[in-house]
Amino acid sequence: MADEVVERITVGVAPEVVFRAVADVRRMARHSPECFGTWVLTRSPGRVPRRFVGFNRRGAYVWFTTCKVVAAEPGVEFAFDVTTFGMPVARWGFRLAGVEGGTEVTQYWIDQRVRGAMILGRIFTGKAAKTRPEDNREGMRITLTRLRQELTDGAGGDAA
Repeated sequence: MADEVVERITVGVAPEVVFRAVADVRRMARHSPECFGTWVLTRSPGRVPRRFVGFNRRGAYVWFTTCKVVAAEPGVEFAFDVTTFGMPVARWGFRLAGVEGGTEVTQYWIDQRVRGAMILGRIFTGKAAKTRPEDNREGMRITLTRLRQELTDGAGGDAA
């Protein structure tokens, strides 16, 4: 069974506002401790990305991944599958639920790596496959905290 890591945080804005922030993958570098940029390859008619490339860094290691959006329901969920050299790596996503005072944001990561992707992951990220779930948990906590800060300080809550 694939590893799944889940982290949650409450953000003091509406689910639709959170959705716009997480679905605008160009903003990912503001939140993620690993992602330093994205390149959107295709968009849906509603302007939500369909495919994009993520550029990532951990220490001296730099790598890219190809991502395909698999869920884009405004105010509810945004998720994408990640591949490297055509091999499955993971599903990353955000589930959104309106709660008193704002939105509960649940970020999740589902490990989908096959053996080849695990070997490439070790080469490109410098991390052993077995440490990836806990490394991602730490990164998700940072991501969610930064997302909440951005959306509740007025530094981008209404940006689309």
